[in-house]
Amino acid sequence: MPEQPHDRRAARAERADAHREAQRRQRAQESAKAQVLLDRFVDEARRAGIATEELTARPWSGGRRYRTGISGWYLRNDGSVGVDADGRYYELVVAPVRFGRWRTVRVEPTAPPLQVGEGARDGESIALADLVEIRLRRS
Repeated sequence: MPEQPHDRRAARAERADAHREAQRRQRAQESAKAQVLLDRFVDEARRAGIATEELTARPWSGGRRYRTGISGWYLRNDGSVGVDADGRYYELVVAPVRFGRWRTVRVEPTAPPLQVGEGARDGESIALADLVEIRLRRS
């Protein structure tokens, strides 16, 4: 007897769920590896005497930067990625905020990727290990 449409849909949904779960596990493993790199960066930055500064966020629309109240180090020259003094990773490009120039905007830490800027334009993606090394040499 041929397969019923609802059986095919259920099987397809089950495969999609399994695929999503595998991706989630892979991202978690990559984030754990990336967090080790960030913790090492924070230790080396402190040992090298690299001063922290207040991290600011840039709105997607461009324009002036917003204060975040977070102290840490920028990893990219354009200030789009930063790490706070506790090793938490921040993406510092945010949605425009009304009165953001005059108020502190809230930026949440995100799971660190092993490849920063993945999916971006050519030349904008870089391995986190390389980015951390470049940042340590820059100071």
